[in-house]
Amino acid sequence: MTPELMESRLKEGFPDADVMAIDLTGTSDHWEVRIASSAFKGMSRIQQHKAVMGLFEKELNSGQVHALSIKAIVK
Repeated sequence: MTPELMESRLKEGFPDADVMAIDLTGTSDHWEVRIASSAFKGMSRIQQHKAVMGLFEKELNSGQVHALSIKAIVK
């Protein structure tokens, strides 16, 4: 995965979002994503994280993405 691909996937799932993807180790498998979206309104933090993780389910299950740190805020 690349930062651009991560950000594109986040924008597809949350069209109004401001997003940033950071490769934490330079190995393209440990990521931090920062996302602000109005879609998070009324969601618990767990619901927000599940919604974001769902966008990367295939990569998380295959090990392509080993770690995903999520910083989500309501826009």
